Amino acid sequence: MEYSLICHNLYAFSYSPVKKKLLLLCIMFLLWVYMLYSCVGYCTTMPSLVVDTYRGKETESAGKRTASGRAELMSKLLPRPQSWVDLESDYDEPSVRTASRDLLNNEIEVDRADDWDEIRGEQRSPEPSAMSSFSNGSGSKKLPQAIIIGVKKGGTRALLEFLRVHPDIRAVGAEPHFFDRNYDNGLDWYRDLMPKTLEGQITMEKTPSYFVTKEAPARIYAMSRDTKLIVVVRDPVTRAVSDYTQTLSKKPDIPTFESLTFKNRTTGLIDTSWSAVQIGIYAKHLDNWLQFFPMRQILFRIITDKHFYFNQTKGFPCLKKAEGSSKPHCLGKTKGRTHPNIHPEVLQRLRDFYRPFNMKFYQMTGHNFGWD
Repeated sequence: MEYSLICHNLYAFSYSPVKKKLLLLCIMFLLWVYMLYSCVGYCTTMPSLVVDTYRGKETESAGKRTASGRAELMSKLLPRPQSWVDLESDYDEPSVRTASRDLLNNEIEVDRADDWDEIRGEQRSPEPSAMSSFSNGSGSKKLPQAIIIGVKKGGTRALLEFLRVHPDIRAVGAEPHFFDRNYDNGLDWYRDLMPKTLEGQITMEKTPSYFVTKEAPARIYAMSRDTKLIVVVRDPVTRAVSDYTQTLSKKPDIPTFESLTFKNRTTGLIDTSWSAVQIGIYAKHLDNWLQFFPMRQILFRIITDKHFYFNQTKGFPCLKKAEGSSKPHCLGKTKGRTHPNIHPEVLQRLRDFYRPFNMKFYQMTGHNFGWD
């Protein structure tokens, strides 16, 4: 009975003209809603498909560029072997005068203060490539595969800033001084100072005093005999003046450059116990490194005026715009100090002193740096 009533109602509804039109309108409305829903869903998926396809191509292209850039970078970090003649050193370790040693100890504190000035001066947002790579906290801390070991006042900070532009370089901003001052803290302490790196990226640090530290070569070799070493060299005479200028900026009451340079001003005997003079005897220090590392693992670089321009607003030199960088980068306020006037005779005496050591250094490295 109940089933017959339902059938009757449906039959009556289907033959009612008004109700029949309402039914058709409802069906058409439902079809329209379904089509609209389908179109909206299709449109929302289309952009993501296009973006994903583009990202895939971009990732593939970036991978090729990264691989090419890494190969080029490593070729520069790994110079070709250079022939050199092992000569007996004609340098005897000088006796240390009390006044010069006191000044040397003071210069250690000056270096530390200058390190922090550089770090304060270089605070800035990370490069976009570095930000994108490490925004999710990925990567791990590793011991450095390459170290800028010297020399002081040779342009090590400028070189580090150039290298940090490359997306495959991750470097510590401050100088760790692990292999000279903090070695007792252990390798775990040293590793913890390093930035996180991804697979294929190079971890670096720079501490210029390593080059003149007798224990540094053996300690770095003990960490890894494959470590690549970078030395930034400079005319030892102008390097000594720059070294003195840095100390003078922190301690205005120190003796004059001339009085520190000579043991005896009348005879012109150079005081090699003064660190500003001693650092420039590159052949002596390099010989210490070659006891542990072959020449093919040591790369020598020169930073010159062509890498900088004088920023009138800031009042000191800034790095020229590097490839891949949106703007030039200015070094810290401690850079670009004006050198004091030194008597030409003093500078000439220094050049005469350094000449035989320079010649030996040219022979050891297989490169004439033209300092004479």
